[in-house]
Amino acid sequence: MTESFHHVTVLLKETVDALAIRPNGVYVDCTLGGGGHSAYLLSHLNSEGHLYAFDQDITAIRHARIKFEKEIQEGKLTLIHANFRYLKQELAAFGVSEVDGILYDLGVSSPQLDDASRGFSYRQDAPLDMRMDRSQDLTAEEIVNTWSFQELQRIFKRYGEEKFSKQVARLIETKRQHHPITHTEELVEIIREAIPAAARRKGGHPAKRVFQAIRIAVNDELGAIEESLSQALSLIKAKGRISVISFQSLEDRIVKVMFKEASSPEQVPSAIPLPADQLPKANFQLINHKPIYPSITEQEENPRSTSAKLRVIERVNEKKE
Repeated sequence: MTESFHHVTVLLKETVDALAIRPNGVYVDCTLGGGGHSAYLLSHLNSEGHLYAFDQDITAIRHARIKFEKEIQEGKLTLIHANFRYLKQELAAFGVSEVDGILYDLGVSSPQLDDASRGFSYRQDAPLDMRMDRSQDLTAEEIVNTWSFQELQRIFKRYGEEKFSKQVARLIETKRQHHPITHTEELVEIIREAIPAAARRKGGHPAKRVFQAIRIAVNDELGAIEESLSQALSLIKAKGRISVISFQSLEDRIVKVMFKEASSPEQVPSAIPLPADQLPKANFQLINHKPIYPSITEQEENPRSTSAKLRVIERVNEKKE
């Protein structure tokens, strides 16, 4: 029996429709998850089109093997159990060096949050794990119990934007001297104790930012996003597009900056005047200069979609060999 992997897909049609799907094109879903975006994308492809879907979580892959059994047998879908930071390497193994479109739905998925045993949630007690790829060695428990005060303070501030990062890191350091911190409930209580009462009464759950920071560190999420997006930009054909949904400011900042750089022409020194038709042109253009947000209806029906932002970019020039 396969583990449950129910997921309400955010910005489903907006993300896929923004790719301007070619029925016979080659596409990549870098974040398969529950398969919502993949299913909708596959519905646009004919027998010549193909989708490669990545996920580092074996539970998602197992679920997809059943959900998409027909499409796999028809040769329209290939599942890849790997972190999307290995995008080029994994596609090269299938002889793919360029594609028509790529999509990302970043962050932790609903099934991972809802499965208490995974340790992602601060609302359910579970072992401190937080690994998206359960075959990797580094866990949240190891970070909490072995990383130095300086390292903890750094990730809480940088990845969680936690104002009381020093206080939380210091109390963790003190508590773990008596016994290891092994469960989410224990960590939540330490965070509550470290944060002043007035601050706990506003800004959502007091453990939210620290849990986010630890999860990002466990899975090296920001490093993986930057590596993967860089590869994605080099894989896209002319008129091909990349759609990215982000859920928090650190993710969105990486996407925004990388898309801005890719869509900006190379600067020519002012001392070298050139005619307008000889000025360097950008290889990409932004499809939406401001992010696309979920509709009010979607936000009401799926509260987890509230913070979602969609950015889309298109290659306008032929790739240079």
